[in-house]
Amino acid sequence: MSRERVPRPGEKRILVAATGSIATPGLPAYLSAMRERIGGTYTVLMTHSATAFLPPETVALFADRVVSGESPADWPTDKPSRLVADHDILAVLPATANTLAIAATGAAPSRLGTVILAADFPVVLFPVMGASMWRKPAVQRNVAQIREDGHLVPEPVWHAGFDPVMGRGAPHPALPEPERVAEIVEGALASPNGVPTGAPARAGADHEGMA
Repeated sequence: MSRERVPRPGEKRILVAATGSIATPGLPAYLSAMRERIGGTYTVLMTHSATAFLPPETVALFADRVVSGESPADWPTDKPSRLVADHDILAVLPATANTLAIAATGAAPSRLGTVILAADFPVVLFPVMGASMWRKPAVQRNVAQIREDGHLVPEPVWHAGFDPVMGRGAPHPALPEPERVAEIVEGALASPNGVPTGAPARAGADHEGMA
């Protein structure tokens, strides 16, 4: 599903993975910002729960290619090893708490989990969950492990909003603005180890979500 085209020589091939979160409907703005700043081609890998928040048909308007579902029939072109071979970077946007746990433990229960595990290129995860979830020791351990494994987890941006756990308005960790995400991805592409020079030592987050 998409307007797939062959990358030009030297053109960056960017794989964006979307997981199930209330931040997922904002994905088109991030794709547009990255395309404007970086250029390149864009494949979007959507988990099953991501498609409940944003139709793949909508994403296809902003991407060169969309991959969704877990059907074995798709594996000749969309199996994890093929996706890794065909791209230069993976940006997980948004990355839920479940996705962080998968990345931290090396689990491969899905196409996305297997891509993260097989990746031999920069992997950037932009966490999205509630503030109370983000503060949990388990989540912080997962973030620390992901970084230790060489992946990038950017610093969160805190926004005011309603916290259903607290029952009142409270700051919560949110995705960076689209232009900032594009800048981070561009920096990861340019860095030999995938971590931009001067990258923050801490990580990022947002609202509740599923993998």
